[in-house]
Amino acid sequence: MEPAIADLKQAIIDAGPADSVVDPTVYRRIMTAANHEEPDRVPIWDFIDSWPIYQRFAPGETDGTIATAKVFNGLGIDLCRSVYLPVEPGSQSEDSHVAFAGQSRWWVDKPIKTLDDLRGYQAPEITEQQAWEWVKWYVGARDVFAPETLYVPCDGVGFHGAYGLMGLQLFSYALYDCPADVERLIESLNQHALLRAKAFAEVRSAPLFMYGDDIAFKGRAMFAPPVMKRLFYPYLARLCEVLDPAGVKVIFHTDGYIMDIAGDLLDTGIAGLNPIEPLAGNDLGELKRRYGKRCIWVGGVDCSQLLPLGTVDDVRRGVKECLQAAGHGGGYFIGSSSEIVPATPVDNILAFYEACHEYGKYPLARW
Repeated sequence: MEPAIADLKQAIIDAGPADSVVDPTVYRRIMTAANHEEPDRVPIWDFIDSWPIYQRFAPGETDGTIATAKVFNGLGIDLCRSVYLPVEPGSQSEDSHVAFAGQSRWWVDKPIKTLDDLRGYQAPEITEQQAWEWVKWYVGARDVFAPETLYVPCDGVGFHGAYGLMGLQLFSYALYDCPADVERLIESLNQHALLRAKAFAEVRSAPLFMYGDDIAFKGRAMFAPPVMKRLFYPYLARLCEVLDPAGVKVIFHTDGYIMDIAGDLLDTGIAGLNPIEPLAGNDLGELKRRYGKRCIWVGGVDCSQLLPLGTVDDVRRGVKECLQAAGHGGGYFIGSSSEIVPATPVDNILAFYEACHEYGKYPLARW
């Protein structure tokens, strides 16, 4: 092992495992639920994109890690899946590749604009040292969130990364017109994730790891089963094969409809699914009945209409419904059905997490 890598690894080891920095009650709550038993309370997991909430709990903070940690600690959220700084209302993007509208941002200038671009595109290589630097960065962020919140490392499988470089329309053409180049690109991006997973598995700096690739729309999957069996499931399985033997449970995130593909996803070796969008057609209770202890269900509370548009009473009722559907017997982390979106009123956000604390205590009531 190169000296620089050895130094990085030793620094990570010296920082200790997650259970040495996360509050024992919080850590026990998370792992008991993850092992399909009932802890003291259903753990809360989320991602928050809300300028007013960030200003309430971390006013003026410009460091995304510190700001996000203050928000999650302040709201009593047990698990966080991403560091973020929301867009300030009225601000303009300083990056020509990124557009702002309202309080949202997105990538508008994609590097692959034609099939010829794809044929000539080479994904940047990453080194083993860069993989270890990524793990070290994660451990530093984890310790900022501790002891109140476990910050969960998050990476991509490579499939979403590939279509994100060109957009779904061009990607769909490319699947038929230059499939070898699509596969080459996905393989390259997956190799990046694999390097990071191998480094992480050596030190096991957290008991959970999230991969996020959106592969579904509302009501249906994005791509046909043969595409997924060739270009997605094997790559996700490859990552699970590294992390699972190290005792790291993989949570997979995809927005959209998963009722017809949950079994295929679980067959890759993942331990959990997020975010279980109800308005995409998912039935949280049916999924738990169908797959039992094969899966940790994460999310479920509608973030597209209920949380931003409902009343406080509607929000509290939505929390009860999700707890009733998936909370009994453990194996459930409650949270939004993707993230707290910018349009969500502060009162609803506060009511949401208060209700998770109030109604999520075991033994759960049956409403």
